[in-house]
Amino acid sequence: MRPSSSPSEALLRGLSGTPEVDVELDDQRLLQAMLDVEAALAYAGADVGLLPAAVADEIARHCRADRYDPAALGAAADAAGNPVVPLVRQLTAAVAEPARPWVHHGATSQDVLDSALALVVTRAAVPLLGLLDTATDAAAGLARAHRDTVMVARTLGQQAAPTTFGLKAAGWLYGLDAARTRLAGACAALPAQLGGAVGTLAGYGPAGPAMVRRFADRLGLAASPLPWHTHRQPLLDLAAALGGLLAATGKIALDVGLLAQTEVAEVTEGGEGRGGSSAMPHKRNPVDSVLVSAAARRGPGLLGTLFAAATQEHERATGGWHAEWEPLLELVHLTGGAAARTARMLTGLRVHPQRMRANLDATGGLLLAEAVATRLAPALGRAAAHDLVARAAAGTSFRAALLAEPEVRAHLSVADVDAALDPAGWLGSAGELVDRALDRHQRSTG
Repeated sequence: MRPSSSPSEALLRGLSGTPEVDVELDDQRLLQAMLDVEAALAYAGADVGLLPAAVADEIARHCRADRYDPAALGAAADAAGNPVVPLVRQLTAAVAEPARPWVHHGATSQDVLDSALALVVTRAAVPLLGLLDTATDAAAGLARAHRDTVMVARTLGQQAAPTTFGLKAAGWLYGLDAARTRLAGACAALPAQLGGAVGTLAGYGPAGPAMVRRFADRLGLAASPLPWHTHRQPLLDLAAALGGLLAATGKIALDVGLLAQTEVAEVTEGGEGRGGSSAMPHKRNPVDSVLVSAAARRGPGLLGTLFAAATQEHERATGGWHAEWEPLLELVHLTGGAAARTARMLTGLRVHPQRMRANLDATGGLLLAEAVATRLAPALGRAAAHDLVARAAAGTSFRAALLAEPEVRAHLSVADVDAALDPAGWLGSAGELVDRALDRHQRSTG
């Protein structure tokens, strides 16, 4: 286990995480979670009649992280390959003599660390989901306020057709809401781990199944029907949910960064004093967009490690399990930071409808080529209408070229052409789609 305040963490780690989530991930909290697991083991044993309640109380009394040194445990972990072994040794030495045989009774190191990591993640998920709620509410506010704000839709990096900023924000909202649902579900389903040395619960005799249930209840985690020592689906479900959230926030960050480019200038990140450059006094960089994008780019590597590690041999892994610990915590760290910065980015986002309109008009109506071709298609056929409009689009003035085409004038009046070139008339169901996203969000939070 690494020290919790290395120089690189002090200088860099704050740029990818957020304090309210990271505090749940530090060495002290992980150590406390491991001790909470040991206390729950003792109390569950008392619940099913394996040991006296007074013994469980004695063990729990010493399950306080401030009585142990994480750095020393981390150094001692090298001899056993995990920090549970030295912790159990120290906990056993700390309790009164009659309680010592019952410390860590029937369990194995993986039971403790898997369950402790599940506790850490579920505890970190509380502030993380709160930050995500702020982000979704901000996205909903943007979608509502700009339901009918017309802007350019871009495909393959090029201007394509009209859309609304409300629909763009509704897409962000939809992605965040879906990611939140998956993450909350994955956290709620995280099971406690208890199987003993090889997953048979042999140390508990006939009380094994009851012990699993009471142990999970004591920890507030789900009870797994079988030990999942080398069946890592619960962890993969969690990792996929965290990765999905990074993807959802990364998509928003990418959009905001592109819309904030000087040549586009349709949005600006808020925040007084943010976005400065060390070299260029005029710069106002989209810092939250940049940092969320960075987190999203790091996520797939961590997911790859977790999924690669999930193929584990027989009843206990030789390295696969060990490879999971730090990538999992790092993934939660990145997701917390991305949620916090997305919340701040969307809450303070400044939208510039006039600039959106200017960009929409910059091509002289070319964005409405599809609308014109659609009006001509019933008379000319789809292919012929497409080719006719494409020829007109090659001219210097799209409107003038259309009106100069005899086949266009044969079927469309000047008023018809002008109506086809009105962006507000080619928004399809954009407004209804925004309303659907907002209604879905309202139902999910109500």
